[in-house]
Amino acid sequence: MAAKNSKAPEAQAGMQRVVAEARKAREARLKGYREQSLRIHPWICARCGREFSGKNLRMLTVHHKDHNHDNNPPDGSNWENLCLYCHDNEHSRYIDHVEGANDTAPEEDPEALTHSPFAALAHLLKKKPD
Repeated sequence: MAAKNSKAPEAQAGMQRVVAEARKAREARLKGYREQSLRIHPWICARCGREFSGKNLRMLTVHHKDHNHDNNPPDGSNWENLCLYCHDNEHSRYIDHVEGANDTAPEEDPEALTHSPFAALAHLLKKKPD
């Protein structure tokens, strides 16, 4: 019994240290823009409308509307909550826009198109059943 009593103050000190670290981590987390956005905005994807709860909240991300991750106003006006899929889609669209992938479509050469899938359709429609 004496051995257990001598470890009790050490165990309490260890427990207090763990609690203090957990509180510091929580405070730091609450200062992050993701946590701020989750407090301000509803837990719904702003694109597809999927709802989130505590179980799947990790799948809800915070998107910076202007794509500037340093622009974090305290009112959350530069953030929107997006699910993982919509967030990936938004960034893919932005990359395509920046790289100019959708600026101009290449002109097609009419002679390069050799297959005509409906070429015989008119003949088949005119054909009368026997």
